[in-house]
Amino acid sequence: MAQPITTALDPEQQRIAGEALRGTVVDLIDLSLIAKQAHWNVIGPRFRTVHLALDELVAAAREFTDSAAERATSIGVSPDGRARTVAEQSGAEGFAAGWQRDDDVVEAITTNLAAVIRRLRQRVDVTEKADPVSQDLLIAITARLEQLHWMWQAQLS
Repeated sequence: MAQPITTALDPEQQRIAGEALRGTVVDLIDLSLIAKQAHWNVIGPRFRTVHLALDELVAAAREFTDSAAERATSIGVSPDGRARTVAEQSGAEGFAAGWQRDDDVVEAITTNLAAVIRRLRQRVDVTEKADPVSQDLLIAITARLEQLHWMWQAQLS
């Protein structure tokens, strides 16, 4: 199909910003799935607290996924959130199958957040000149995920 959405970005700017946004969509979809898997399988004395915190993370990841996907679309880049793409390209660490103790869940979520944040920070750097608008979105996503990362890390202390 022909390019149905046009942009003021030149092709190289579009490529750079598009890759950053598509990668962000993939990582955030995986993060939301990881958090939901943890939500369903957490057990232990802090079950309720962790369970509810996972809902907060899922909601944030899903909202940010939509924002990144819509930004990609607005610059003429088709987002790809298919399961196969997510499985092949995500930079998240993943989550073990079956029931997981609350402390193990906190550690796994902290590790996954760190992995996603590392990749987001790289994307913030590469979009600086290519597309400051996309960079602003990536900065906002990174800031909120870093805040959540801090809150998850605090539970490990």
